Amino acid sequence: MLFLIVFVLFSVLIFRLGFVQIVYGDDYKREIERTEEITVNNPVPRGKMFDSTGKIIVDNIPQNAITYTNNGASQEEMLDTAEKLAELIEKDTEKVTERDEKDYWIMINPDRADEKVTEKEKENIREDEEADYDKDVYQLTLDRITEEELDELTEADLEVLAIYREFSSGYAFTPQVVKNDEVTAKEFALVSENLDYLPGVDTTTDWDRYYAFDNTLKSVLGSVSSSEEGIPKEMLDYYLARDYSRNDRVGKSYLEYQYEEVLHGQKAKVKNVTDKGGTILETVTISEGQRGKDLVLSVDMDLQLATEKIIEEELRAAKQTGGTSLLDRAYVVLMDPYSGEILTMAGRRLVKDEETGRTRMTDDALGNITTTYNAGSVVKGATILTGYKEGVIQPGTVINDQPLKIAGTPVKKSWKTFGPISDLYALRVSSNVYMFETAIRIGGGTYRYNKSLPLDPKGFDTIRESFAQFGLGVRTGIDLPNEQTGFKGMSQLPGFMLDLVIGQYDTYSNMQLVQYVSTIANGGNRMEPHVVKEIREPLLENEELGPIVEEISPKVLNKLDMDASWIERVKEGFRQVAQEQQGTALSFFGDKEYDPAGKTGTAEAFYDGPLRSNYDEPPEVMNISYVGYAPSDNPEVAIAVMVPWAYEGGSGHKANMIIAERVMDEYFELKEERAKEESKKPEDLTKQEVIDVNKEEEE
Repeated sequence: MLFLIVFVLFSVLIFRLGFVQIVYGDDYKREIERTEEITVNNPVPRGKMFDSTGKIIVDNIPQNAITYTNNGASQEEMLDTAEKLAELIEKDTEKVTERDEKDYWIMINPDRADEKVTEKEKENIREDEEADYDKDVYQLTLDRITEEELDELTEADLEVLAIYREFSSGYAFTPQVVKNDEVTAKEFALVSENLDYLPGVDTTTDWDRYYAFDNTLKSVLGSVSSSEEGIPKEMLDYYLARDYSRNDRVGKSYLEYQYEEVLHGQKAKVKNVTDKGGTILETVTISEGQRGKDLVLSVDMDLQLATEKIIEEELRAAKQTGGTSLLDRAYVVLMDPYSGEILTMAGRRLVKDEETGRTRMTDDALGNITTTYNAGSVVKGATILTGYKEGVIQPGTVINDQPLKIAGTPVKKSWKTFGPISDLYALRVSSNVYMFETAIRIGGGTYRYNKSLPLDPKGFDTIRESFAQFGLGVRTGIDLPNEQTGFKGMSQLPGFMLDLVIGQYDTYSNMQLVQYVSTIANGGNRMEPHVVKEIREPLLENEELGPIVEEISPKVLNKLDMDASWIERVKEGFRQVAQEQQGTALSFFGDKEYDPAGKTGTAEAFYDGPLRSNYDEPPEVMNISYVGYAPSDNPEVAIAVMVPWAYEGGSGHKANMIIAERVMDEYFELKEERAKEESKKPEDLTKQEVIDVNKEEEE
């Protein structure tokens, strides 16, 4: 009977196996052999940045790195690998949080952790329909871990935890950096030798951003997120839709952010073929990838450094004079008036070090586009041209410069009573009254001594719309984010219209000022300023420029709707400011060979800086500025200088003019030096000079 029963059972088993193999065999075979193809994008180094002369500004520094790729490993497998890796490298534990320690304590003490919550408590949670059993039990366990129990974790445990923390923060099949800071040669070699025993771990070359000129222009260049930060949360969807990985480094600010898609490069694509259990069966390289394209900036770093040094020296010198307790910054922009290329964008700010109590100088180049101020008389060129356009004055119109007494308001006057003057003379000596009379006529009013002065509020719109053609009070279009347009005064009382035309009502950025004066300098075209000059293909050689991908062409935003002869007349007025008797810039530019032209500015303003909270009412201050260009007949460079909150009181230092003079001198001296170097070709050298040059090149 036993034999018969066994025979029947085996017969049934054989029959069943035969049925499964014959009927479903192919299906099961396909299931076993089923694979998945997962494409992984590996990041590449970012593109570099060069200045206009080919000097590297931003580069990538290669550094040894240890990475981990989660290929479907379990928690226990990851922890085991972390323990092995901890024996080979040193890992900083500063980023380990208390929550991390509690999670780790639970992993290595499962029995003790299970005792933290009683069976009765677990039963109560099960019976609660609104409760999440696993989550609530785990939270109770976490809450009941004591400090004494956490103190049981040794330094070695914390190091394992720090590594495991990096393992678990990555994404499946995506390399996660475990350590890339100060990986020693010994650590790199040990890990490389033991990769067979460290599943998922790899040694590779990572990169870090290097700024060749330290903090110079750093605020404009921007910053890049770390591998730990990855993509900022607010931009996650945007970048994921563009084939980025969550832990990719991206530009966070300014040029790094503005040109992210250019600098980011083409990532290497690798296809991982896995079985249904997640085990990698094959890795196939789809594309090698290419580092990001390079940017060539229009900025000349030699000129930039010299300009920053000048600003620092003159800012510190001005602080030694009286009434300058609120002075803390100055800005300079140099621009090619025909192409819009920004040659220098400098800003320096004095800040107090909280630890030492001393003041130090910091980069504030961005202040040229992110801060705005009352600019003063520099806008008078736009006022005269607006008067021409509206037909209220003509070239040669004479107006009597005398103090204006309007009923109920303080006397409004120029810094000196000039009597009957023309438009050119008004620009040369910076007459306020000539501009006031122009504004009165635009507003449809008539001045009478000590009488009210009703003006049509539409005059504000007329003046502002005209000023906007020069770039004043509107975005300049520069290729940087967060540009500010300035503050427009809200009141439409007649007196404020008079303040508007002398630059003491609305506020403007220094970038707007250089665009404004460039528009006059080039004959009426408002050029879009830009910091990036070219985009180039990357080359392997660190200091070599690749082929041009794109050249940023000059862009005319608008052309002044004004007669060309009017613009030439204002240009003559600006020339007289710098070169004729009584010109307000004569003492600084009168003897220059480069034929300068420009306009000075002083504005009564109110302080609104970092010390504002120290005062109940904002202190009255003076902003001082300068706009200009050279040569006056065929301009090749335009300049704008702004020194906000320069001093308190009616008079003070001339840092704006000293800075403008020194920077313009530096520009033309540097140009002359380079021309001499360029002209000194090998065939012009003596035999000894050739030997010396060759020796220098060999060294």
